Amino acid sequence: MRKIIVFTNLTLDGVMQAPGRPDEDLRGGFSHGGWAAPYAAMTYVNNSDLDTGPMLFGRRTYEDFYAVWPKRTDSPFTAVLNNIQKYVASTTLKEPLPWINSTLLKGDVPEAVAALKAQPGKDLVVMGSLQLVQTLRKHNLVDEYVLLIHPLVLGAGIRLFPDGAAFAALRLVDAKPTTTGVIVATYRSAESTG
Repeated sequence: MRKIIVFTNLTLDGVMQAPGRPDEDLRGGFSHGGWAAPYAAMTYVNNSDLDTGPMLFGRRTYEDFYAVWPKRTDSPFTAVLNNIQKYVASTTLKEPLPWINSTLLKGDVPEAVAALKAQPGKDLVVMGSLQLVQTLRKHNLVDEYVLLIHPLVLGAGIRLFPDGAAFAALRLVDAKPTTTGVIVATYRSAESTG
């Protein structure tokens, strides 16, 4: 059985909204967009941190990635994202999806993701996709978190673990500091043996 790995940037107070650009996600009047960019934490993540197969996206993150990454021809990450299989959770998108190797998940999202998880193959990664992550958490489908924890407290914004989130006991399995003060921390469910 494959694992589902949540890979995301967040602040010390747990905000993961709009790490990349000032205009990325203005919901709720959020005015701190682009907070992760000065830290360049993704440059510290290597293939061994994310030796994965397919990616899972929510609609908002999928559309945002598609608007940016295929045009970045100077980045090796572009080829990876173009060539990897992408599964998208959305009730508004229709097939065919515009980005190559993209498949719309059909029916109930937790059931569809559980079926993907049960297939043999490399682990699945969720990048960004806050609403999808919270849905997967509610159904105990997340096995691991790779968190790029930035030395910032924003005091506002949508958080990975909001008030009222279900209890979860996690164990730290790896932590690496970067020269910019970001901690790349990997957590697994306390019940997980892998």
